[in-house]
Amino acid sequence: MIVLRRTLGQAIHIGDDIRIVVTETEVNGRVHLGIEAPSAISIHRLEVYERIQAENCSAANGNVMDWLKGVSNEE
Repeated sequence: MIVLRRTLGQAIHIGDDIRIVVTETEVNGRVHLGIEAPSAISIHRLEVYERIQAENCSAANGNVMDWLKGVSNEE
């Protein structure tokens, strides 16, 4: 893992196509990031990504009924 320190308005680049900018900082330590990337690249918060992966794994293993129960509970 690389750890970089950036301040408001500064950015980092990942490859040629991805740019991450610090758009806002809050007193409580929260940081708002703007991410510019090609539309073909999915960007998710970690907890959303993990849920997508779990649902994909469940569907691939034939547990469609479990997956459908999870989807219907979200409504």
